[in-house]
Amino acid sequence: MAHVEFHFDFGSPNAYLSHLVIPEIEKRAGAKFKYVPVLLGGVFKMTNNRSPAESLRGIKNRPEYERLETARFIRRHGITRYTPNPFFPVNTLTIMRGAIAAETIGVFARYVDEIYRHMWADPKKLDDPEVLRAALDESGFDSKQFFELAQRQDIKDRLLQNTQRSVERGTFGSPTFYVENEIFFGKDRLRDVEEEIMLTR
Repeated sequence: MAHVEFHFDFGSPNAYLSHLVIPEIEKRAGAKFKYVPVLLGGVFKMTNNRSPAESLRGIKNRPEYERLETARFIRRHGITRYTPNPFFPVNTLTIMRGAIAAETIGVFARYVDEIYRHMWADPKKLDDPEVLRAALDESGFDSKQFFELAQRQDIKDRLLQNTQRSVERGTFGSPTFYVENEIFFGKDRLRDVEEEIMLTR
């Protein structure tokens, strides 16, 4: 089975849309994506990159085209649970540390599903500690435990290490995919990701 990785940050709507499509690819290709939490702000800083919200600001027609492509992607895959977050951009440091914490206590997959839901299906301002606390409690997590874990140095270090290693491999944004050592960037490359999986299995 091909080794496939999905390097993600909850702050990227395109990573969320990819997350919704990944199960279809896993079924067809007989693969399992390994989710790797990275801090997108750290990726941008290490690569001298900027978010599309910044880089596309003031460019005539390009933002409109990007919205059109997103609408096409949503329609193609029958996605019904997506709402642009009115608080975007959201600082994702705490929730990405939370993803590392979720790995350590064995609730990673459910945490990813729930945080994505709170960010892009029922959008909330998740960089507000009280809003995040309420969202975690609503999803059945122990919010006190998560906030404590997010402050642990080993959790902080693991997120930093993930981010540094991802950049060293070639990452400059999210979503980024690796099939073995082949890199693919963006939700619109998922067809290529699936093709590469089929070629390498």
